[in-house]
Amino acid sequence: MSSAPAPPRPARSGPRTHRLKAAVVGTGGIARGCHLPAFQQLAAEGEVEVVAAVDIDDAAVRAFCADGGIPHPYTDLARMLDEQRPDVVSICTPPTLHREQTVAALRSGAWVWCEKPPCPSLAEFDAVEAAEGAEGGPYAAIVFQHRFGSGARHVRGLLDRGDVGRPLVAHCQTTWYRDTAYYAAPWRGRWATEGGGPAMGHGIHQMDLLLDLLGPWSEVRAMAGRLVHDVETEDVSTALVRFASGAMATVVNSVLSPHEVSGIRLDCERATLELTHLYGYENADWTVTPAADVPAGEAAAWRDFGPDVPSSHLAQLRELVASVRAGVRPRSSGPDGRTSLELISALYKSAFTDATVRAGEIGPGDPYYTALHGGAPGWAPV
Repeated sequence: MSSAPAPPRPARSGPRTHRLKAAVVGTGGIARGCHLPAFQQLAAEGEVEVVAAVDIDDAAVRAFCADGGIPHPYTDLARMLDEQRPDVVSICTPPTLHREQTVAALRSGAWVWCEKPPCPSLAEFDAVEAAEGAEGGPYAAIVFQHRFGSGARHVRGLLDRGDVGRPLVAHCQTTWYRDTAYYAAPWRGRWATEGGGPAMGHGIHQMDLLLDLLGPWSEVRAMAGRLVHDVETEDVSTALVRFASGAMATVVNSVLSPHEVSGIRLDCERATLELTHLYGYENADWTVTPAADVPAGEAAAWRDFGPDVPSSHLAQLRELVASVRAGVRPRSSGPDGRTSLELISALYKSAFTDATVRAGEIGPGDPYYTALHGGAPGWAPV
């Protein structure tokens, strides 16, 4: 698939009131299972039309288009951008292609919705941000769909209003299981092609939600290990994170855990807020445990999450489309989208250097700015 950037075009910034033209880049499982169904739902509602798809495999992209009713298959990204001029481009390719393809789409005037992990390094993420438009877009958002369920919105409201008091202690876990067959694929477990181990490729969703709920972090101390799998990256990591608010959290990311769980627990002054799920949540996956002195009526209000909007690609895409139409920066883009990658970069640096890493420490000139392994002996590719 050619990913050569299209020549810069005049900015298409500001509100867009027409039916938005969308294109999907990469036609693998995440595109078929999550992105295309979300676009199709919004197409049924008259919001978008999917006009094209791109893949390096001609047979694959033709099959994807035939199955999805998409009129224009391409194997060349630059040609698609030039001929179709989409308003929104969905990037569903491996992380090593994200920067180049996102920049190409932005330069064509399209807004971008890019799968996680966003980029293999902070340097590449900053290059994407530099290619965004000025006020009014286009902008590039990262797929962090767990921010967008009604459960997270309700809990964020409880925290923002101070209803449950200050957050004090937090736990964040992505404890999944991947066997040796999973790592038989030659691109898995390698920095250059998978972008990182479970901290980057699996736990990023829960860590992003944790940051979205608790706000900026200030320092991290971490460990990482290869306990089972013969890979370049880690297969387990643990971290202690201090937030700017003073709250303290433990973070565990694993692909060694037969009992698979994704979860967040927030112990606040007046209540414990818990989420337990695997790959997506509904309102029922959240629990609120009030402190003993909280009046029953107040606790009942905290437990009323309202209409159920599950966390999903569709929920995020709805908000992204609204942002495109309004010409405003969407959530999980720019500095807001960067925060999870910065924490993960710091987690790796702390683990590989046995040192505490502080927010804002990793910048140009730091080896962990350009590579998540930082060139660390025993971790960097040989």
